Amino acid sequence: MRFVVTGEWRANTLLRLILLLFLLFVALLWLTNALLFFSKMSLSPASIVEFYRGSEARFLTPRSYQGLLEMSHFHLFAMGILLMTMAHLLLFARLSNRVKAWTILISFLGALADEGGGWLVRFAHPGFASLKLAGFVALQLGLGVMIIACALAAAYPQTLASRASGIISST
Repeated sequence: MRFVVTGEWRANTLLRLILLLFLLFVALLWLTNALLFFSKMSLSPASIVEFYRGSEARFLTPRSYQGLLEMSHFHLFAMGILLMTMAHLLLFARLSNRVKAWTILISFLGALADEGGGWLVRFAHPGFASLKLAGFVALQLGLGVMIIACALAAAYPQTLASRASGIISST
């Protein structure tokens, strides 16, 4: 982290390579997250309700308390660590503080809504499917922005530093 704080990472090719490889893994996680979502549901709230509450017509059983608990146990920790890491990296990208703050906020709130939305659909009311959907979209959007901004900053540190200083660094 010292290299990022001091700006030395811009001159350290190996460190930038490590960052780009990490971002490749995060991008693959982002892709598989979308593929998993769309393999089970669609952008329709009805499909989300069917996934969590089951469907007699399609012989789908509702998600169990135990199943949701096990999924949340892993996801809450993993997503928290991932988003904290990406948010720290985003702080050093050449974006305005306003864009950084909104991206971070949207990502964290999206992750919470995505995870909590499933619980609410299953055990509270089917109307929470829209919250689940909004959370998924917000998480994917925020994480996508973080991946691209950090990848550009790592791949083109000098070019972005000179170009971005007057264009997007103002608050």
